[in-house]
Amino acid sequence: MSHLLLHGAGISLSLSLSLLVFLQTLISLHTNMAADCEAWLNANPVEAGDLSDSFLSGEEDNGRPAVSNKNISTEINGNWLSSSSNSIHEARLKAKAKRRLRKNSSRDSGRGDSLSDNGDVVRGTSAAPTSPKSKLLDRKSRLGKGRGLPKKGGAGGKGVWGRSGEVYEQEQVDEKDPNYDEAQENCVYETVVLPLQERDFEKTVAPIVQEYFEHGDTNEVAELLAELNLGPMCSEVPSLAVSLALEAKASQRELTSRLLADLCGPVLSHGDVENSFDKLLRELPDLVLDTPGAPQLVGRFIARAVSDQILSKGYIEGYKGKVDCEYTRAALDRAAVLLKMSTGGLRIDNKWGIGGGQRPVTQLIKEMNLLLKEYILSGDSKEAERCLRDLEVPHFHHEFVYEAIVMVLESKGEKTFKMVLQLMKSLSASSIITVDQMRRGYERIYMDIAEINIDVPRAYFILEQFVDMSLSVGVIDVKLRDLCPCRGRKRFVSEGDGGVVKLESY
Repeated sequence: MSHLLLHGAGISLSLSLSLLVFLQTLISLHTNMAADCEAWLNANPVEAGDLSDSFLSGEEDNGRPAVSNKNISTEINGNWLSSSSNSIHEARLKAKAKRRLRKNSSRDSGRGDSLSDNGDVVRGTSAAPTSPKSKLLDRKSRLGKGRGLPKKGGAGGKGVWGRSGEVYEQEQVDEKDPNYDEAQENCVYETVVLPLQERDFEKTVAPIVQEYFEHGDTNEVAELLAELNLGPMCSEVPSLAVSLALEAKASQRELTSRLLADLCGPVLSHGDVENSFDKLLRELPDLVLDTPGAPQLVGRFIARAVSDQILSKGYIEGYKGKVDCEYTRAALDRAAVLLKMSTGGLRIDNKWGIGGGQRPVTQLIKEMNLLLKEYILSGDSKEAERCLRDLEVPHFHHEFVYEAIVMVLESKGEKTFKMVLQLMKSLSASSIITVDQMRRGYERIYMDIAEINIDVPRAYFILEQFVDMSLSVGVIDVKLRDLCPCRGRKRFVSEGDGGVVKLESY
């Protein structure tokens, strides 16, 4: 019992001590508040008129007296503040609101909240800012400055040369610039092509001429030569082209003559052409070593040049009595004869002939018929092979096969039959006519035999014999022989006539 009494006395003693400490704290706070108030009153003395106006006015609002003096202290969150401290607090609030608006300006682009002149926050009507994840690749400024628009109005950045539609004026030269040079004021810059050296002439121009033999476009050659600074080497172009054409085909010689005629004027002068042919006549002894027929070929080139009016008509006459070389004399004589054969000195288009696919089909067919007729009269298969090769139409040899077989079907004797068969065998053995062209020629005959038979009643019979003989000499194979059409024969005995033999015969 005594222990319980002692315990209760201890508790009451501790409570008394706690209450005493609390009272001492209140007294100290009151003393501090009184000291602060006295210090403020000393710093801001109040006149009697002000006190009467403020405390003795008699107006009350909600049971509290109205206070109109702007210097009276106020209480915020339990702290007494003066009017100066109150203004500082309001300034801090405004600055905090402005910082918050600047922070959101890059996301809202000026569409969010803003501050009025009084410091009030004005709410915008735009949508809420988007998620920061969608702004990862945004190139707008995140420093809180500006309205989030592109730099320099879209005129800045890598690879940008100003705003779209912006027109730049001509830059004025600043004469006060330390790097200004008066000598460069009226300077004109041009691309200069060095003159072509003689050692590089042939390896530069020869590929152009050889490529021309493939495409036949004189305008392209003129453009390529114009890009070269030939200078005094212009007179070497015709001689190089003719020397290359001497070892080429007849069709390429024709292309060379056309090239010289088209280049005279835009690239070459008449003096360059004359000097070039003079050089060719002097070099004929060397050209004959590679091309035995060079004098006759050069004579043809001279005659064609005179006909094309790129050489004067008195060019040949100027060499009379001045030539000692026999090759030069032979070339000039050949040119003079060809010019006498031409009528009125006009352009001689058939001097070299037109080779390859440049000829009309009707002209090729006519020349093949003339070739076959000449072969039937002479019997020279080697000459026929050479003439067929000179036509330069290997893709059209099936027409030669077709015309040869038609000639056999229309002939009345065995001479044509045997000679054409021998020619087909020779052309097939020398591979002048390929297997494909030979097959196409025979297949065309198979397709047209019905129409040929209208004019030649025995066409089916002759064709079967010629196909069999072609197979025996190795011109065609068995498969092509089996494709040969045959006309159905009339039966001498009819099944419905009881075995009676018909009087009519085929």
